[in-house]
Amino acid sequence: MTYPRYQLDCGWNALLPRREANPSLQHDIEVDVAIVGAGWTGIAAAKRWHELAPTDAITLLDSSEIGEGNPGRNSGFLLQIALAEDANPKQIERMAQCNELSGETMAQIVAEVQQSGHQVDLQRAGTYRAAASRIGLKSLNKYRAFLEAARLPFEELNRHALRERLGSDFYQQGLYSPDCYLAQPAAVIRALAAQLPNDIQLYENTPALSLKNAPGGWRVTTPNGNVTCRKLMLANNAFSKELGVGGSRLVAMYTFAGLTPVLGDEQLAGLGTDTNWGLLPTHRLGSTLRRTADGRLLIRSMYGYEKEHSQHRIEAELAKRVRRRFPALANTEFEHVWGGAVGFTLNGGALWGEAKPGLFVSAGCNGGGTVKGTLLGRLLVDKAHGMNVPDVPKLFGRASWMPPEPLRTIGFHIASTVESWHGRHEL
Repeated sequence: MTYPRYQLDCGWNALLPRREANPSLQHDIEVDVAIVGAGWTGIAAAKRWHELAPTDAITLLDSSEIGEGNPGRNSGFLLQIALAEDANPKQIERMAQCNELSGETMAQIVAEVQQSGHQVDLQRAGTYRAAASRIGLKSLNKYRAFLEAARLPFEELNRHALRERLGSDFYQQGLYSPDCYLAQPAAVIRALAAQLPNDIQLYENTPALSLKNAPGGWRVTTPNGNVTCRKLMLANNAFSKELGVGGSRLVAMYTFAGLTPVLGDEQLAGLGTDTNWGLLPTHRLGSTLRRTADGRLLIRSMYGYEKEHSQHRIEAELAKRVRRRFPALANTEFEHVWGGAVGFTLNGGALWGEAKPGLFVSAGCNGGGTVKGTLLGRLLVDKAHGMNVPDVPKLFGRASWMPPEPLRTIGFHIASTVESWHGRHEL
């Protein structure tokens, strides 16, 4: 499939008022630039292209609807500094540049959301990282070393402090960093889409099925019409590989979330003194948690290789992980559960740049596609216009080669089994 067909609706989007989708493409069109994927990367790219070439005809294609697709299915962490996997104190100059770019991009996102006039839950609440076992503590110490070397602010927390703030005895030790916004992601992406200039065409429920060279550029085939363009940009993350770009470097990894109803006062009193918090795991297979501003608990965990799990399996596994952290919520059911596809690369590097003449791609954000995806979308447009841009492969890495199937699938399941065993106390 060239796009995800989700069996479960996005919980974040379900909490928002109904939105009228833009029409789907119903005829052939010719434009200067077409962008596949109206998410964080694609919307940022469309706006940037319009800034640089305001008379160009620009079209955005999305297989879903704004807020319902991948951009609204994440956990709502908008990080201003490097992810833990990037925490390397020996490369502090590189990371300082990454963080400066990320901070500038985050400021742009906040400004656009404010200009939209939408009521959006977007707060600089910071983020916790916490470890429950020896393997988690090892990763936590690595991240602490980065924060110290970068002279970034953070707070160390022992088990008692974590229990007081978050209401859980599950974790042994943690760090709090203020450099993160927590958001209702479906509301944010709706607000950003609302800020698109009126002369940018946005077609929703219009998946790109295939692409090929055409005289003077490229042709994108959709169910009910073709788009012919001079320049083509793929901002559909892992699914660019299904259109012939990045097949040896990308996989679609599904992660799964559960969101409770608004909790009662007694339940909320047991969730600590911090009333709006987010926690990222120190182990890659651990669980992401959020207590939302409106009094819900979100958990995101589990992986599915190139496919979505069943609703029953998602609910059962996520409920078990909630119980381990919050026994008092053992009988609390989820109001919404859903999955979302993430573009992963073997080494964590990005697939970014001009893949073929006139065909540009930004994919493989490895779970950091909100702020980083926005940044890379803008920079990709600058590159397409021949401007000087930061050395993206040097700063964010270059996606490495992966073995072909079935070796790739076999390797994933072996690695996942080993990682799950070693990190079993963090799950």
